[in-house]
Amino acid sequence: MNSDREPEIRVGLITGAREVRLALAGRFVTAEGESVNEGEYTACAENGAVTLNGVTVSPKITLSPADFDSCRFTVHGVKIGIDFHWEREESQQFQGKLKLAADGDSLMLINELPVESYLVSVISSEMSASCPAELLRAHAIVSRSWLLAQLERTTPASAQSQGSEGELIRWYGRETHLDFDVCADDHCQRYQGISKAFSQAAFDAVRDTRAKTLVYDGEVCDARYSKSCGGMTEVYRAAWEDKDVPYLASVYDVPGSEPSGYRMPLSTEANAAAWIDSSPPAYCGVVTPELLARIVPAFDQETPDFYRWRVELSQEELSEILRSRLELDFGRIRGLKPLERGESGRIIRLRIIGEKRTLVIGKELEIRRALSRSHLYSSAFVVRAAQGNLSDYPARFTLIGAGWGHGVGLCQIGAAVMADRGHSHEEILSHYFKGAAIRELY
Repeated sequence: MNSDREPEIRVGLITGAREVRLALAGRFVTAEGESVNEGEYTACAENGAVTLNGVTVSPKITLSPADFDSCRFTVHGVKIGIDFHWEREESQQFQGKLKLAADGDSLMLINELPVESYLVSVISSEMSASCPAELLRAHAIVSRSWLLAQLERTTPASAQSQGSEGELIRWYGRETHLDFDVCADDHCQRYQGISKAFSQAAFDAVRDTRAKTLVYDGEVCDARYSKSCGGMTEVYRAAWEDKDVPYLASVYDVPGSEPSGYRMPLSTEANAAAWIDSSPPAYCGVVTPELLARIVPAFDQETPDFYRWRVELSQEELSEILRSRLELDFGRIRGLKPLERGESGRIIRLRIIGEKRTLVIGKELEIRRALSRSHLYSSAFVVRAAQGNLSDYPARFTLIGAGWGHGVGLCQIGAAVMADRGHSHEEILSHYFKGAAIRELY
């Protein structure tokens, strides 16, 4: 991106709603220059028109704040964590322009604002505004880099699929939105409004890193991140397209060290099993409860076992989940067999062996979706089957896993521990993004 000006970003807050409740604080004006009083509003879509408190306005309306800093709008009933195990609704407050558009009886809400203001909310939503300052600075640079890289993409990044007969191989990138640049949820980056940005440190982190972006070989880095790598970060191709991204290599989550007492690579089944069955020393594995309470939002703290976790499924539960998630009837399940693992031990291809059919699925997110009513924490797991009275069909399956998320790029909890131990944001970024440099883009 070659620009001497800060870009503006369009964030999709809500799509597909029939009705949304919102509140304006401060003076807003329409594109025609008409003032809209502050107060509570109900926006609806009816026959291709937007109505506010029952008064038809137009197919589209843009409400611009008279003053960016003092004006706010609140949207009630915003869904967060869509399709994940922490899904819920919140009331969220935002700055910038609010755009409402109707398509038939469907309503869309879009927030338009400068990139730097957007990032204050992102780093306070992905983690917490009370994080160590150097983690917030590192995250601001990573989130800015990811965003600008997505804006430069010329090819769709939505769900892709490939595979031979008997295989279902999919990966999921950011959806290509026609009406806005990014969504506000985990499928892009969490953007939950200024109500989460309650500390001066969040504003300072974005200000201090303004326009700073990770670059590699002259290009903006498609910087990725997840909550916990589980001790080893993953390579790009394990989660997305089959290509190598040099700055998204696999790294042990202890700078300057190699795992002691463990055989590598973790792409080998026996090595992965030994790694996942134990708790190797790693930054994301030694976070204290006190630090965890500071660095992750309250709803993420409902997931305390992210470093090593365990899921128990009965034969009946697993069969029903697979039937529901994949829309296929496997009958009783004989086994779950990993066929390919990435360098962090995450499964890339998994064979499901059923009474009625056998299917190979991948990549990591597809596996996480298929084996859970929401999502497994990660695809870095080993399977233990307990035999029952039916000798060919285990009575129970135990999944013993490591990490939370795809594991590629920045390990958010590991980076927070690094920052808490005195590492600078430059040191954090050089650890997780090998060979990348920091450059100001505007």
